[in-house]
Amino acid sequence: MSLSRYEIKINGLVQGIGFRPFIYQLAHKLNINGWINNSSEGVTIQIECSPETLNLFIAKIKQEKPQQSYIENLVISSLNFVGYKSFIIRDSQKENKPISASILPDLSTCNDCIKELFDCQNRRYRYPFINCTNCGCRYSIIKKIPYDRIFTTMSKFEMCEECEKEYKNPLDRRFHAQPNACEKCGPHLELWNQKGEILAKFDQALQTTCELIKQGKILAIKGLGGFHLVIDSRNKLAVNKLRQLKNRPDKPFALMYPNLDKITQDCYVSSLEKKILLSSASPIVLLRRKKENSLSLICSEIAPNNPYLGIMLPYTPLHHLLLAELNFPIVATSGNRHSEPICIDETEALVKLNSITDYFLVHNRPIFSPIDDSIVRVIDNQVIILRCARGYAPLSITLKNQNIARDKNILALGGHLKSAIALKIDNKVFLSQYLGNLDNLENEELLDNTTKKLNNIYQIKPDLITCDLHPDYYSTKYAETIIDKFHKEGKLSKNEDRKNSISLVKVQHHIAHIYSVIAEHNLNLPLLAIAWDGTGYGLDKTIWGGEFFLITEEKIQRIATFSPFPLLGGERAIIEPKRITLALLSQTFKAENNLDTIINKLKINQYFCSQELAILKKMLAKQINSPLTSSVGRLFDGISCLLKPKEIITFEGQAAMALEYLTNDIITTETYPFSWQYNADQCNYIYWESIVKNIVKEYLENQSINNISVKFHQTLVKVISTVAEKVRLKNIVLAGGCFQNKYLLENTIHSLRKNNFQVYYSKKVPTNDGGLALGQILFSLSPNSIKF
Repeated sequence: MSLSRYEIKINGLVQGIGFRPFIYQLAHKLNINGWINNSSEGVTIQIECSPETLNLFIAKIKQEKPQQSYIENLVISSLNFVGYKSFIIRDSQKENKPISASILPDLSTCNDCIKELFDCQNRRYRYPFINCTNCGCRYSIIKKIPYDRIFTTMSKFEMCEECEKEYKNPLDRRFHAQPNACEKCGPHLELWNQKGEILAKFDQALQTTCELIKQGKILAIKGLGGFHLVIDSRNKLAVNKLRQLKNRPDKPFALMYPNLDKITQDCYVSSLEKKILLSSASPIVLLRRKKENSLSLICSEIAPNNPYLGIMLPYTPLHHLLLAELNFPIVATSGNRHSEPICIDETEALVKLNSITDYFLVHNRPIFSPIDDSIVRVIDNQVIILRCARGYAPLSITLKNQNIARDKNILALGGHLKSAIALKIDNKVFLSQYLGNLDNLENEELLDNTTKKLNNIYQIKPDLITCDLHPDYYSTKYAETIIDKFHKEGKLSKNEDRKNSISLVKVQHHIAHIYSVIAEHNLNLPLLAIAWDGTGYGLDKTIWGGEFFLITEEKIQRIATFSPFPLLGGERAIIEPKRITLALLSQTFKAENNLDTIINKLKINQYFCSQELAILKKMLAKQINSPLTSSVGRLFDGISCLLKPKEIITFEGQAAMALEYLTNDIITTETYPFSWQYNADQCNYIYWESIVKNIVKEYLENQSINNISVKFHQTLVKVISTVAEKVRLKNIVLAGGCFQNKYLLENTIHSLRKNNFQVYYSKKVPTNDGGLALGQILFSLSPNSIKF
């Protein structure tokens, strides 16, 4: 039988997952000669075989590939026969072409490694850094592509003889496992006190840590992508102490449970939620709590007034050892000072966390990229990523539109809250991990460093930079700074015609939200898009957040929005939603001239001192420091504070979440009246005043605030359905942070589907501002002729 030579190029998630060893073993089973190596795009394979064997080889690659791998594209070409004598894994070759290989996210410990970890006969027994080609650190340690040990932070650890044997043995699970190590040659643990003095090493450090947690101490533990602050979740005193020291009075703490059985004592867990908890991503999953009872494994202060718990399972060998010893849930919250990035270096942690923690459990494997725990929620029986970080990031999205400018490299800098950046190379977009809010110098530096790291990993210079339209966002200013620097230093890429090209594209906030969904689902136009969130800088320089857009190939038309209302004191109203409540009441009852009566009946006046209330009324009357907004997110805040008054909120989204949680999964078709007139040639107001008026009426009649919340949610569903019925486009996009609300999103989806609409919303990409960068990239690739 005649043999031919073939080259097979595969891209997708095929590096750092045991793909080359898999191909090596498959080739030997089928008696195929040739080679494989990592390339800038994924892997390249050359083989010599018959056409029949080639077909079998390709079929087995697709059927038997490593579980965590993902083949996006597979291209076969014929070459001249050369006569290979064996099949080998070649060293990665340097190529003069753009790098577009996906970086594998960090993976939770696999079952094989867990068995070895607790096998007293195994040489890695109780070794807290055990890993193989199927699990362990990836993105957090990668400095550049291709994914080889010398390009990771593990390069400082020289493998011992036994580890090197495994690394070079094609039949071993650790064949070409880049972080491969053991007690003899790899990283190790140390326990420090607040002075940085070593109290214990190796396994003794771990065992002493467990005893300290049991004693109610706060431990800073260096993990995979940064530090956790860890305490006994049963210990009320420890929880309250951590809240005080972290300046976190209300926000729920994340929990790590020893196993699924213990999770089910505290929460309801569906089959899909179980699958997510046990997945290689091992994120924090928001789970519905069971009613508190004597069997509860945690104290009530963990998540006050919250029907959900954020829970994850152990995902590193260190966590498995820790939880096996403790056998109770621990708080495992980000190891940072309030609002700052997670600490990744032990000396940094010793300084920044010294006033919070009692002891430090550290190790000497450097973390190159800080990465928090991901957060997901099941909505509409779909996995919805709320925070894209460990296990998912960097997230690779392929733009499948044939008209995409593949040769244009783009850097997108996202927004201000829940910041994340993205790079476009060829037809792929790589979305970074969650970077936090850009409210301080430390987070700004993290944005800067992450931008440089991703550019270095992929070795590109952007042809175009895109950012938010808001002139005061740090990300916008940073984009402008990069452009200025590139021009001054002559670093603009060769592809760019400086005279004609647009080097910076600013994208309106809600358009970016919508285009993020379009990019994730590779949607065709036209479509109706609804973008609801808390804040976004509008084209008219007001604050948008309750928007309806008709999007076609030729134009983007804002066809409807909520009638604007004032934010008393600007951003201060976001922290003190009682100001929004006052503004809504003022606008609703202005014509009746009975605002004071309503305020007194609602007893809202007790949340303001008399002088403050008088000043706020004057600000309303004279429109002083009261910017207008159409934001549905702020409408949620105002209604929430009307039903459950609160002086201030202490974390983002707190008031809106409280309103969602009042729904208690109650189903009703009742709604409040609202009014709007549809004129296809203009932006139409949706008037909410009658909604507020009826809510006040029912509240004063002592009707259940749970039922009022449900009717408010259902009214918003009705608003969307009403607009959709008028526009009559089949495809509808739901975008923006308001659709993190499970009750709102599920009921909107069901209502629209019942009327034969096709509904699209974010799943893999956060619907909040963490997904803006993806939308910015797709919009910046839109034809210049598109009109607003």
